[in-house]
Amino acid sequence: MNRENSLTLRMAAPRGFCAGVDRAIEMVEKAIERYGAPVYVRHEIVHNETVVNRLRDLGAVFVDELDEVPDDRPVLFSAHGVPKSVPAEAEQRKLLYLDATCPLVSKVHIETERHHRRGAHVILIGHAGHPEVEGTMGQLPADAMTLIETVEDAEGFEPKTDGPLAYVTQTTLSVDDTIQIVDVLKRRFPEIWVPHKDDICYATTNRQEAVKAIAAEADLLFVVGSPTSSNSLRLVEVGMKAGCPVGRLIENVDAIDWDMVEKLSPSVVALTAGASAPETAVQGVVQGFRERFNLDLQEVETTRENVEFKLPRELV
Repeated sequence: MNRENSLTLRMAAPRGFCAGVDRAIEMVEKAIERYGAPVYVRHEIVHNETVVNRLRDLGAVFVDELDEVPDDRPVLFSAHGVPKSVPAEAEQRKLLYLDATCPLVSKVHIETERHHRRGAHVILIGHAGHPEVEGTMGQLPADAMTLIETVEDAEGFEPKTDGPLAYVTQTTLSVDDTIQIVDVLKRRFPEIWVPHKDDICYATTNRQEAVKAIAAEADLLFVVGSPTSSNSLRLVEVGMKAGCPVGRLIENVDAIDWDMVEKLSPSVVALTAGASAPETAVQGVVQGFRERFNLDLQEVETTRENVEFKLPRELV
């Protein structure tokens, strides 16, 4: 590639870390400072390899289950939330544990329990296998909640009782796709109890609106994020639905196929990052383009975020 080639790189704002991710990462850092290494973390604290590797270097040990945690070391639960059985096991073993669940995910857990106490069967709109879904499903007995992933699932759902229904959603879904599922549920079950406020988090919504703003006129979209990050995957989908013909999810600049870029010879490239992707990875991508193109860098701000979540008292 020749730096004489001109290219416009449009960057979404907001992008990258949200308040829940900031809080979870800071909790791991503060726990290592306070208790010393190693500090154990059940599952990835957030879905990003760069972040996880940096915390691992500081002294975090990531495990799949609590039986891998020694009795004398602290353990943190990830930002995605955990089933009720996990803190119960930690208490039974008298482990020191810290819960880094995003407060917006905790809000969904509280809603779920409230609906259950009122006698409703709860529908969770989300993706099977995602840690947040497993955590939310684990707030209630197995027969008290049904997972719905698609419009087809919503059309085919048949309640097992005549009791009331309620729905909650995974926080990192596509806003547009979720609306379609909710519309089906409301049509089929007009009395269904709905959330007081949309469960899809502010950061997910803001990043999806921002990617729509930059993707519509772009030839190529890059989303910095992990393939295990639900909100990052949704950003690729949303950007392509907004009109960008080619979208790619990348961990960092090293994952860019520059031969593909050259073949497409784009005049406008859109760039954003999922809520668990660090800004250093975004700037690495910018530098990669700067080294190869005569770059016109544009930042497109659709909203400004000022949300902060407090640390738990134990770490302040």
